[in-house]
Formats: sequence, structure tokens, C-alpha cells
Amino acid sequence: MVAPEGSGHPVRTCVGCRSRAAKADLVRLVLDNGRVTPDTRGGMPGRGAHLHRDHRCLELAQRRRAWSRAFRTAAPGGADGWDDSLVAALVGSAPRDSRGHGSG
Repeated sequence: MVAPEGSGHPVRTCVGCRSRAAKADLVRLVLDNGRVTPDTRGGMPGRGAHLHRDHRCLELAQRRRAWSRAFRTAAPGGADGWDDSLVAALVGSAPRDSRGHGSG
């Protein structure tokens, strides 16, 4: 996706709240051996998904079972088989901005 109005900055959609935001405002997530892993440096291979650093967005993604759609693969061990504990640890410690989304 490209940022609206030709700003030149990449835009991605949060898999939790489904709102569009600057790529820099979201954390990229990848699958690593069946585990949803934050790609904080942006260099891990594989299909990525993006999420605000906000526990509410993580909860929405979990409730909507967004991982299977985002990564285009079935969950290991059934519908709730994704291990997203690393993501939970990351968003649980992130400060929120005035809109309630993570700042980084």
C-alpha cells in the first residue's frame, strides 16, 4: 500500500483494529516456527502482518482469529493454536499515545 495523497510514506493496516497507519507506527509480525514473533528490525523473512503496540489491538486480533488470515496459513493445533506470547509481552510494555495506540 502507498500512503494517501502521495506522501511517499508506506501505510499498513493493523490486523487488530483494522485502521490504516504509517508503517513506522506499527510493529511488523512474522511467523517463526509456528510462533507469532515481533520483527522489530524489519529484516525477518516471510509474510508479515502489522499491529499497533496496544494490548487492545492484540486482543482484537486474537478475538477475530486474525493470524490465520494475515499469514495465510492454518494455526498449529487448531483455531487457537497460535503462540503470540512474544507479541503480548511487547505490547504489554509499550506506552500509549493520546489516541490509545502504541507510540512506537
